[in-house]
Amino acid sequence: MTSFKDREVAEEAKYALDEETKFKMEARRNKLLGLWAAERMGMTGDAAEAYAKAVVASDFEKAGEEDVYEKVAADLKARHVTVTEKELRAKMAALREDARKQIVGQ
Repeated sequence: MTSFKDREVAEEAKYALDEETKFKMEARRNKLLGLWAAERMGMTGDAAEAYAKAVVASDFEKAGEEDVYEKVAADLKARHVTVTEKELRAKMAALREDARKQIVGQ
């Protein structure tokens, strides 16, 4: 019975670690996306960092990544920066991979 309990505890720990890694990767992707969008909108320095933090915070509004997409798309549009939905979603996907490499290291 002990080996079953040990396996159960190990699986729970792995699940918790996987969820934490996923959260870190999403937050990193959102920061990178915020910095990219800030650059496109002509922001630099502290303004760009503040915008990136706002993009990270926007991810807590709804489940999934749609809230992040909507924020960045609306902000780019408000600043008259033309980016198609396809381009923005492709950028999000590319930055997700960059974030994975930065967090996981592979």
